Amino acid sequence: MSTVPSSSRTSSSGVPPSTSRRARTAVATATAPATAKRHIAPLDGLRGLAVLGVLFFHAGHFGGGFLGVDLFFVLSGFLITGLLLKETAARDGRIDPLAFWGRRARRLLPALAVTIAGTLVLAWAFGPPALLGHARDDTPWVLANLANWHFIADQLGYWDAADTRVFSHLWSIAVEEQFYLLWPAALCLVARGRHAGRNVAAVAAAGALASLLLMIILADPVDTTRVYEGTDTRAFSLLLGALAATPPATRPVARLGTKAAGRAALALACGIGAYWVLADGQKSPSLFHGGLFAHALAAALLVGFLAHAPATPLGRVLGARPLRWAGLISYSLYLWHWPVFLLLSEDRLGLTGWSRTATVIAVSVAAAVLSKSLVEDPIRFHAPWAKGMTGAAALVATLVALVALWAVIPQPRAGAGSVDITRLTDG
Repeated sequence: MSTVPSSSRTSSSGVPPSTSRRARTAVATATAPATAKRHIAPLDGLRGLAVLGVLFFHAGHFGGGFLGVDLFFVLSGFLITGLLLKETAARDGRIDPLAFWGRRARRLLPALAVTIAGTLVLAWAFGPPALLGHARDDTPWVLANLANWHFIADQLGYWDAADTRVFSHLWSIAVEEQFYLLWPAALCLVARGRHAGRNVAAVAAAGALASLLLMIILADPVDTTRVYEGTDTRAFSLLLGALAATPPATRPVARLGTKAAGRAALALACGIGAYWVLADGQKSPSLFHGGLFAHALAAALLVGFLAHAPATPLGRVLGARPLRWAGLISYSLYLWHWPVFLLLSEDRLGLTGWSRTATVIAVSVAAAVLSKSLVEDPIRFHAPWAKGMTGAAALVATLVALVALWAVIPQPRAGAGSVDITRLTDG
C-alpha cells in the first residue's frame, strides 16, 4: 500500500506531487523512453532477421546465424528496460515487479508449455529412443528455467550440434527468463529519484563490463559452452540493450537528428551483416574475448538509432511486411524449429540439403502460426482469467499438468534401438 508523499518531495520525474495528475502524466510521457511510447516496426523486422539467422544456422547453411540469439538478447534488454522506465516515470519512481512478472508469464509461458508438451508427445510417438530419453532428462530443467546451467553441467558442447537434445535451444530462453526475474528487482532499488535513468544506465554499464570480464576469464579454448550459455557471461548482451534504452543513451541519439541517425544505423547494419557472414562460433576464439561484446554493442546502438528514426530507408526495409511478420511469430518459431529439425530428420523425410531445409522451415512456420493464433494471442490479449489469482492458479495447474505428462511418458529401455552385435554373427 503506497503512501502520498508530502508536498516538499518531488517525484522521479522532478514534478512536485501537488501538481495535477494530468500535468504529471504529461511530464511522465515526455520523459519516458522512446521505445515505450509506440510500436516500432523496424524492431519487429530485426526480430525476423534474428530468427531467420538462427534457422539457417541450425540447417547448416549460415555459419554466423547463431548471432541472431545475441540480437534477441539486445532487443529484449532494450524493450523491457524501456517499459520499466516508463513505469517508473508514471508511478513516481515505483515498479510493480509482480505485475511485470505476470505480463511476462502471459506472454512467454503458454507457448513454451505447449511446445514442451507437444515435443514430449511427438518424441514419444515418433522419435528414436535417444531423443526421448534426453527429452525426459532435460524437461525438469526446462520447466525450472535452468536449462542453460543444466547443459553446462552436462558438458553438452553447444557447437557439437547436439542432435539428440530437442530442448537444447532453450538455453537462451532460460537466460532471458532469469534476466526477467532479476532485472526488475534491481530496478526497484536503483530507478529512484531525479536521476533514475542515470542510475539504471550506470548499473547496466557496470554489469555489462563485469559480464565481459567473466567471459574473458572463464573462456575455455577447448569448450566454450560455459561462457556461451552462462547467464553471467551472456548478461552483457541484455544489459547493453538495457543501457541503450536509458536517457543517457537516448538523449545523444535524439540530438543527432533523423538523417544522421539513419546514416549511423545503415553503417552499423552493414558492419553487423559482414560480421554475421564471417563469424564462425566454433573456430573464432576472439568471439569470447570481446567479439560477442562488440557485436552486442553494435546491435544496441543499431536498435537505439532505429527506435529514434524508424522512418529512414533502413527502417522502412526492416519494417517491410514479410520481415515484420517473421518477427511477430519469432518467439514460437524459435521454440518449435529445433524439435521439428530433429524429428524430421533426413532419414525420416528422405530429403537432404535445401529440400529438407524448406520442408522443416515450412513445418516450423506452420507450428508457430498455430501457436501464436491459438495460444499466444488469445491468452495474452483476450483472457481475463489469465490475470491475478486465477492466472497464478492457471500457471500452477499448467506446471502440474506438464510434470504429470513427463511422469507418464516412459523412459526408453536402455539399448532400445541399438544393434545387437551377436546377431550380426549368426547365419
